[in-house]
Parts: sequence; structure tokens; C-alpha cells
Amino acid sequence: MAIDRADWHYGGEFPKGLPDENGGTHIGTFLAWAIINHLEGSELQEDSANSLEKVRARQMTGRDFLFKECDEKLTDADLNDEANAFAEFYYNEDRYLKDYAHEFAKDGPTMYHVADTWENFDKIAKTITSRFTAWRAQHH
Repeated sequence: MAIDRADWHYGGEFPKGLPDENGGTHIGTFLAWAIINHLEGSELQEDSANSLEKVRARQMTGRDFLFKECDEKLTDADLNDEANAFAEFYYNEDRYLKDYAHEFAKDGPTMYHVADTWENFDKIAKTITSRFTAWRAQHH
């Protein structure tokens, strides 16, 4: 099941002049956070080991991973069981997008203008980790 897809973004109300990849920056950021925290699914572990290591070494962004290894889609197969349960609570209920938009509100006119950089990843990763820690405390 798809959690999010870049084409849902760049195929809709997407700002003119931006590359399609920008429709996947926020998705890739969440995916990179999951990868760095070893919350990826077994299929990715089996099929994408080299790219997983590149993300963990910050040699490949989450967006690049999303487009190269995941066909521009974040699905439940890309995450382990715990990460899927968290994504159901945090990502699918738009809590993540609200945090993302709040974090980067001053960086451009839309969330699609956020640059795909590790510096920006670090800004929002703190929030995701905080939300995950609180969620985990309630569910374990």
C-alpha cells in the first residue's frame, strides 16, 4: 500500500518551474530518517543494501533513494512493522506534513521549494525523532 507518492504531488497543484523531483523531497526526507534509524523493510534490506549504506553515509539523499530504489513511492513494504505503525499515526494523519511545513515555512512559498539537503534533513529529523520517541513510549 502506498503511503505517499511523488506523482501525487507533482501531478497536482504543483508550482510551475520546479522539477518533478521536488514533489518527493518531503517523502524522501521521511524515508531517509527511517533508513538512518534502521526502520526500513526487509525488501529494501535485500534489494537495496548498497543504496541504504549510501543514505546512512550521507552520500545519497532520501529523495534520491526514493527515485532510484522505490519508483518514486513510499509504500508499507519500504518500512518495517514498527515504522509502518508510526507512519500510520504520524505520516498518514498529516502530522508529518504539518511539522514539515512549520519547519520550512520561511524557506519558500511552498513545501516543494525546500532544498533536498542534509542540512534540511537535520532540521526536520529532530522533530521526527521527538515524535517517534513520544509515540513509541505510548505504544510499548
